[in-house]
Amino acid sequence: MFRLTATCLIATCLLLTACGNETETVVQNPKDTSSPTVDTTANSNETEDTDQVNNPDKSKPSEASSSQTAREENSDTMQNADAESTQAEIPKMYHMNENYFIKPNDDSLEKKVVLLTFDDGPKEEDMINQLIDTLDKHDAKAIFFVNGYRVQNNPDLLKLIHERGQIIGNHAWDHEDLKKMSNADAVRQVESVQDIVKETIGITPQFFRPPFGSGNDALKAVVDKNDMLYMTWSNGSLDWDKSVKDRPDKVIQNVLDQLNPGSNILMHELPWTVEALDELLIKLKEKGYSFVDPRSIELKVR
Repeated sequence: MFRLTATCLIATCLLLTACGNETETVVQNPKDTSSPTVDTTANSNETEDTDQVNNPDKSKPSEASSSQTAREENSDTMQNADAESTQAEIPKMYHMNENYFIKPNDDSLEKKVVLLTFDDGPKEEDMINQLIDTLDKHDAKAIFFVNGYRVQNNPDLLKLIHERGQIIGNHAWDHEDLKKMSNADAVRQVESVQDIVKETIGITPQFFRPPFGSGNDALKAVVDKNDMLYMTWSNGSLDWDKSVKDRPDKVIQNVLDQLNPGSNILMHELPWTVEALDELLIKLKEKGYSFVDPRSIELKVR
């Protein structure tokens, strides 16, 4: 009987071992989805993605979203750094004197230069493109002094000027007399433009012109604090005056009548100025003048 019992025990053990092996095989077979013991770890990423889609307001983003955001932020940072680097890489060969004329830093540089500027924009795409087409034709750069409220209404026009290689200046948020404002209001008028230009094209203006050329020492201090060169002009085209409206010939003559080496020429984004610009630049070159790149001007008066 002892032998029979031992035999039964051995048989029982063999049977249990076989059953154990069969159970292990089921657990290791991922294709058998009917088994309640199938490991679902391999699908955890898919579950997280689905959860993110079903709950888009979750405060914690997925790792993929965080990485993408980081890449986008890094890309924006690099683009802004490139823009600022490009703005700074032109050698400073000229400076502005206290009468707003542009002067060479040494005698080896060309004295017969003019600075081209356009105020009160950006207004219209067609006029901007025509002005810049003419500037490109003559290999000239200009400062486009912009008002903040116009940039707010037409950010793409600011981008257009910048992307076509021209220089952006700060002309205050509104076209109002800053000298008549409180210091706090004047500060807001200046710095709000710095902010919106930075947000729109990635760089801040380096030149400031007050509306109507009206300012005071307090305003100049604010401009200096924001690392800009304060300027009005030394040569006015009077293109804004009603006597010059629709008279491109008058725009040209007004500039030529006031022409001197280093003239800082004030113009505006106006149809008759657009029409006058090509002939004006031709006449300036015929008189031996060239067009100073604003980026080559030091940001201090001397």
